[in-house]
Amino acid sequence: MDFSSLHIVDYILLGSLLLLFVLQMYFYIRYLAAPARKMRRDKKTNDQMVNDQMVNAPGVTVILAAHNESYNLSQYLQALLSQDYPLYEVIVVDDGSEDSTRDVVERYMTSDPRLKMSFVPYGARVRSTKKLAITLAAKAAKYDYLLLTDADCVPESSHWISEMMSGFQLSTIKNGVNRALAAENSQLSTVNCQLSTDIVLGFGAYFMHKSHLNRLIQFDTLFNGLHYLGAALCGHPYMGVGRNLAYKKSLFFESGGFSHLMTTRAGDDDLFVNHVATRTNTSVVISRESLTWSPSKRTFKEWWQQKRRHLSVSPQYRTSTKCRLAFEPLTRGLFYALFLCALVYYFLCTSYIVPLYIALGLFLLRWIVQTVILNTSARRLGLKSFNMCSILWFDIVIPLINLWMLLVPKRNNKW
Repeated sequence: MDFSSLHIVDYILLGSLLLLFVLQMYFYIRYLAAPARKMRRDKKTNDQMVNDQMVNAPGVTVILAAHNESYNLSQYLQALLSQDYPLYEVIVVDDGSEDSTRDVVERYMTSDPRLKMSFVPYGARVRSTKKLAITLAAKAAKYDYLLLTDADCVPESSHWISEMMSGFQLSTIKNGVNRALAAENSQLSTVNCQLSTDIVLGFGAYFMHKSHLNRLIQFDTLFNGLHYLGAALCGHPYMGVGRNLAYKKSLFFESGGFSHLMTTRAGDDDLFVNHVATRTNTSVVISRESLTWSPSKRTFKEWWQQKRRHLSVSPQYRTSTKCRLAFEPLTRGLFYALFLCALVYYFLCTSYIVPLYIALGLFLLRWIVQTVILNTSARRLGLKSFNMCSILWFDIVIPLINLWMLLVPKRNNKW
């Protein structure tokens, strides 16, 4: 084909499509692939380092806010009390439960003194009683390191606490190597024991079962998880999930806790992290043993309400965060739109074959890279891989769902 015969429209169309392809590859390779790269590195170096740090492991307070969670607590609480970690406590805050939540916790308390219980005062006039519950637990915490999860979550292993706490210690060791080398021998232990990281982000997965909705939730959770973890690894932390999140008690109260978030019912995890996390005070733990698992929603309506609640706080993100979050779906949508335009233009309106092959090649290459990155991360986390057709379908549908949720007003639920 003689490229000199191409019209200016051809150059604009193919050039724009190529630019969007490059931007999408930048996002996938820099951000979404970052957690997989970290898992590969950590598998070679972290095990011995984590074991060495267990000798001087700091105390941890695990916090659960429970609202009508008697069944889940009876199923999962024992896993929290069976952690292979030398010094920790578990605080369950009863947030106005009307079932036997308190009875279940009290039954465990009789056999394990590390388990404690508090409750949200009856009739508390706050918009988010869950934030109040976490604040009360933080005040009652014995230790300066708070590890948050939900009552319906179960850790992947008995090493969950030690894995999450390694985010504080390993980050400090990495950042303090030069200072330690320059210090006196008598000061080495002091330098290594000063834990400078304030926030550790983890990944919360959902149990897998056979349904199209569950596969959609799995894809959405994996994509979002790789995004916020990858962004943090690249120096731009913007959110965490309350199913698996740790931070210092001192950071919580010095930053005002949830005082500036009490007007919203959600945001006890992502908004808090968005407001206090920086590139220097945040680290990421992403490994199989650091995961927590929880049941996914069984009906589309339940998942819709849950996702809308989470998206409702996104307008309160920092401006820089909102710009970065808009980058990927915007370039994704434009890429799909221009690809369809190219198909129609070159297949129906012209006889040009080579430009059509170029457009198809860019689309196929993006699809392959996307599949490899997502499935590599899924396998390393113990999740089921996605076939290419489902990836394409979810890649198109979920942004449309998100856009609809952001544009249409909603009524917030309490939790």
